[in-house]
Amino acid sequence: MAGELRAKDIMTSGATCVGAHQSLHEAAKMMRDLDVGALPICGDNNRLTGLITDRDIVVTCCAEGVDPATVQAGTMAGDLHWIDAEADASQVLETMESNHIKRLPVIDVAGGHRLVGMITEANVAKNLSDQQIAEFATRIYAEA
Repeated sequence: MAGELRAKDIMTSGATCVGAHQSLHEAAKMMRDLDVGALPICGDNNRLTGLITDRDIVVTCCAEGVDPATVQAGTMAGDLHWIDAEADASQVLETMESNHIKRLPVIDVAGGHRLVGMITEANVAKNLSDQQIAEFATRIYAEA
């Protein structure tokens, strides 16, 4: 049953980080090669410091006429939301819904506070009930 699912059961494991000092151009190439729309940003200690999306790169860099090769990914890190790998599905939904986010990094708190995966809308759709999915979509896409 969905109520028994944990974040680690819902997530896609093996998230690849872009380094905080890597350029947005490098981040965009990584997104293309990995076929993803977002990348976690990891700092020098290999710990999660942020999340960058393809939209972030386009809207805040390219559309402003800034060369993405000259901007470090770490400068794009804003509010960071994440979930413990052991959190249950209801906590995952609550975190995503209350923050109106479509991607949620998963951290193994007990295992050294390391990034272990990502939860996306697709993960929610594949793993949760129709009712949970409908509620999630309503809350994520509702006007703030």
